[in-house]
Amino acid sequence: MYLSSESLLVILLVGLVAGWLAGQIVQGAGFGLLGDMVVGVIGAFIGDWLLPQLGIRLGLGIVSAVINAVIGAIVLLLIVKVVRGRGRWSRGWGRRRWFGRL
Repeated sequence: MYLSSESLLVILLVGLVAGWLAGQIVQGAGFGLLGDMVVGVIGAFIGDWLLPQLGIRLGLGIVSAVINAVIGAIVLLLIVKVVRGRGRWSRGWGRRRWFGRL
């Protein structure tokens, strides 16, 4: 597969925008500029796989690509928060807090 410099730039910009938006939506899950770009690009792949599995088609174009990538990045960030134990749904999963107990 050959990627021109323009298509690589578009992929990186979509990843950056999607990662930043997902970091804003999922509070406390931002990873900085490079990390948000990586999350956005990985989220685009997740969104491209997940949404058709659910029967959701967003259409063509850059706006639908960004929305697709944001949805995938949100899913990725929620999974990362649960695994890291920093999400509100993961409180107490796999960790015992012994301080404050007798």
